[in-house]
Amino acid sequence: METFLNMISAALIAIFTQNSIFERALGVNVLMYASRRKEHMFGFAAAITYTTTLSSAIIWIFDVLLGQNDSYRIIMPLMYVLVIAVVYIGTLALIWALLPKVFRSLKKYVHLSVFNCSVIGALFLNSQQGGDLLSYIGYGLGTGIGFLLAAYLLYTAAGRLNSPLVPAAFRGFPGMLVYVGVLSLAFYAFTGYTTSAI
Repeated sequence: METFLNMISAALIAIFTQNSIFERALGVNVLMYASRRKEHMFGFAAAITYTTTLSSAIIWIFDVLLGQNDSYRIIMPLMYVLVIAVVYIGTLALIWALLPKVFRSLKKYVHLSVFNCSVIGALFLNSQQGGDLLSYIGYGLGTGIGFLLAAYLLYTAAGRLNSPLVPAAFRGFPGMLVYVGVLSLAFYAFTGYTTSAI
């Protein structure tokens, strides 16, 4: 029961207090693209959730086996890319073999959702925080759900930010960046950080 609660806790931390988009600005470029249409938003979030969850479980194995070795820290980024590539190629090969019609519709977008900073960042943060297998899986799951939350918040604001009431200089992409910045400050406040007097 305690390990399951650790998994839920790691997922909630990844969704709210360490949201990869709002707290660390990982994957903002993919988020901007994904939040344009509702179909993109759910597809990207599903692919990111799947990739971060499965890759986190695999990275846990490497962290347990090689984590005490000092040279492992040097090759960690390469390990992340290799694990993500294996998950990506294996999943696409499986979908291509079993569901060729689905493969044709997915192949255009899946690489954007798999190879981005939020996926690699989730693996890095998992390695930095440590924990058991379920914590790694929970954090990977939470990263994908956090991406969906961020995409939904941008999707709902897009109509208002493109309104003629918004000054032309801030309409569209610039307004979206300001909006992401304000949301980032709000999410950053969830972590309990305050300004310190110098």
